[in-house]
Formats: sequence, structure tokens, C-alpha cells
Amino acid sequence: MTPTISTVLIGLCSAFIPSTAFAASLDGAALGPVWAVPFAGMLLSIALGPLLAPHFWHAHYGKIAAFWGALAAGALAAWVGPGGATEAVVHVFLLEYLPFILLLLALYTTAGGIVVSGNLHGSPGMNTGLLATGAVMASFVGTTGASMILIRPLLRANDDRKNRVHTVVFFIFIVSNIGGGLTPLGDPPLFLGFLKGVDFFWTTTHLWQETAFTLVVLLGLFFLIDSWLYAKEGRLPKDPTPDAPIRLEGMIQLPLVACIVGAILLSGGWKPGSIHVLGTDWPIQNIVREGVMIAVTILSLAVARREHREANAFDWEPIREVAKLFAGIFVCIIPVMAILQAGQAGAFAPLVSLVRGPDGAPNPEAFFWLTGTLSAVLDNAPTYLVFFELAGGDPARLMTEGAAVLAAISMGAVFLGAMTYVGNAPNFMVYAIARGAGVPMPSFFGFLRWSIGILGPVLLLMSLIFIE
Repeated sequence: MTPTISTVLIGLCSAFIPSTAFAASLDGAALGPVWAVPFAGMLLSIALGPLLAPHFWHAHYGKIAAFWGALAAGALAAWVGPGGATEAVVHVFLLEYLPFILLLLALYTTAGGIVVSGNLHGSPGMNTGLLATGAVMASFVGTTGASMILIRPLLRANDDRKNRVHTVVFFIFIVSNIGGGLTPLGDPPLFLGFLKGVDFFWTTTHLWQETAFTLVVLLGLFFLIDSWLYAKEGRLPKDPTPDAPIRLEGMIQLPLVACIVGAILLSGGWKPGSIHVLGTDWPIQNIVREGVMIAVTILSLAVARREHREANAFDWEPIREVAKLFAGIFVCIIPVMAILQAGQAGAFAPLVSLVRGPDGAPNPEAFFWLTGTLSAVLDNAPTYLVFFELAGGDPARLMTEGAAVLAAISMGAVFLGAMTYVGNAPNFMVYAIARGAGVPMPSFFGFLRWSIGILGPVLLLMSLIFIE
């Protein structure tokens, strides 16, 4: 796919990424269901465009996303007023969008310089091992980084297989989502939680059992399915990729990944003050952290060997595609977020009421399923923020007496972000790379059938065992 709108326009659209601050400036109780029309149009475009008009969609998806985003942004500007909207956008850009996108960019760039060379043979055992390796890597280099490092070796390993779709689907489940459930580096919602004040290692200590259980069950299911298909294929054709020893190259990128981790840890404990920018207090530790992300990205491009990035078929198109489509999504869900935050007074009151019991106490299981369901269609990062606020928004309380609720919100956002292509940014990247490699990837609804049929029952079992 080729870009259809300029990078400048992408950046301007992305600056409208939703946040609780912007949503708070809207009276969600005064917004009717019609405000969800741009968001519904955006999702339907993503779901039906590639299916009904693939050539038109791939040529113009950026313009379509810009249309829906402009429709929502224009309505919001008319409702809030230019002054309040400008202040809110600056607040969101500096405190949420900038750290979010720069972390994604830094991990994507460094991962693009790390290459697994050689050729693996896609047997059930080897494929399961690759997925397990990716699950472990995801919490250290992020779901984006792990996905970019391992998706191409997985595709090469199975390029002689007749049945390959299931390997990519499980890759999205395991590597692009659930494997990132243990640290703020792993998945964008957890990083946003860290920005809100959740301790860096809180999810590691509170979610490891649930994460390990879900991954083990999924890996076991994959091995059984892959073994059955492998046996069914019978004699495979000659592997089109020549045999070569397996090597991990581009190790010079690993110190840069360590710099990313160090910058995030530093920003969590160092509080030197802030500067005031157009109504927003911008913490100095954030400025330093974002500067490190930019520096890491530049250094990664400078030190990486060209053959390593060529071996990874590295280019900017996957992240450009995510930037364009998610820019539209993020703009369109701003009023949806405001309505949700209005609670019982909003148009989505029946949904909000599901997270509390008859006595008014928060229901962790309801938080898990509602956060997860909306994450699958709203994108999990902003959805996490909404339910974080619905649970009280106080990180100190949520990490202690509200630990069950915070764990449920975290798992819902991370685990069920795997349910659709729009649930988490790496999902779309992997989809685009696999499709470009000739894998007949399922449509939006086709992927949903896979996730409902396989991932849904696994998460139901996990919730019955671990969520009270």
C-alpha cells in the first residue's frame, strides 16, 4: 500500500488522540447516541472496505480515515469552542499522544534493526517455540517490537506450508497482545497506566499467573491445531527459502532498547518540576524521556546495517497505516469517551451500570469483560483510560484496595485487544506484513470468527479461575 495523505496531515489528525482531559471538557450527559456516528462509520469502513472494495480501500483508506476524523473533530470544535479545544489538544498532545507515539516509534525502529537470519522449518514444534519466544520478548521490547522481529521469520519458516493463516492469527493473539501483559513496555494501555502513576512492576507482580495460564493454554491449542494441519498436508513441496544457520544479528540495537527502558524508569521516579505550555504543565522528566525516544530512533537508524533492515523488509508503511487509521479512530471516539464518562447520566448508561453490583461496589469481572469488549472495537489504549477513570482514577488506591479492579481493567485491555485488527496497533502491522507476504489473511469479520471461536473460550476459562 502507498501513502494517500501527507505525513503532516497524519500528525495533525493524531494530535486529536482522545484523553480523559479532553473528554472532561465535554458534557457527556448532553451528548446523544448520534455522536457515535463518525466512530461507527470509521469502524464499518475498516471492516467492509477491504472486503467490498479492496482496490479502492487500499488506495484511499487514508482519505477515508481523514473524512471521518474531520467530521468528528469539526463537530467537537463547534460544540466546545476553539479556545477550549486548543487547550485540550495541547494537553493531550504533550502528556499522552507524544509519549505514546514516540515509544511506539522507538520500539518499532530498534526492532527493525534486529534480524533473525537463516531459515527455520515450520514444524508444529518449531512454530510453537517461535510463538513462545515472542510472548517472552513482548514484555521487554513491546508487542510492536516483538511482532516486527519475529513475524517475518515465522512467515519464512512456513512459506512451504499450504495452511498458514492460523499461524498468523495465533501470532496476533500471543505475541502482538497477551505476551505484553507484564510491563508498561509490553502494551500501550499499560504504558498509559504508568503515565497515570501505576508502578512499573505492578502488572508483573499482579498479572503473571493469569498471563502465564492464558499463554500456556493458547500455545497448547496452537500446537494441536498446527499438528493436525501439518499431518493433513502430507508431503510438503521443496522449501523455497534456502537452508541457512539461524543467527540473531543487529545486537547493537539492544543497548538502545535498554535506553528506552531506562528512560521510562527514570521518568517514573524523578520529579524535577515542569514547564507551562498553553495551559498544560509539561513535566521535565517527560521532556527528557521523549528526547531519549527521539535520540534512540535516530541512533537506531544511524547504526543499523542496511542489510539487516533489508532482511527484515523494513519500511515505514505498516506504522504509517496504523497512524492514518488510528488517527481517525482516536478522533472519532472522543465523544464516545465523554458519553461513557458521564456514567449513568450518559447515553451509554446501560453499559456503565454493568461494572458495579447492586450495592454499588465495583465488579472486577464486569470491568474485565466490558473493558475488553470495548477495547476490541475502540482500541485498547484509550479504552483503558476511560475505565481507569470510571474505577476512580486514583493509582495509589487502585494498586492497593482496588487491585482486583485494576488487574481486571489491565487484562481486559491487553488480552481482548487481540479480538480484532483494531484492538491494538501491532495487530494491523502484522496483518499488513502477512498479507504482503501472500498469506490470505481473513477479513475484519473473518478474524473476529477466529477470535470468538478460540480466544473467547480461553479467556472465559481464565476469568472463571482468576477473577473474583
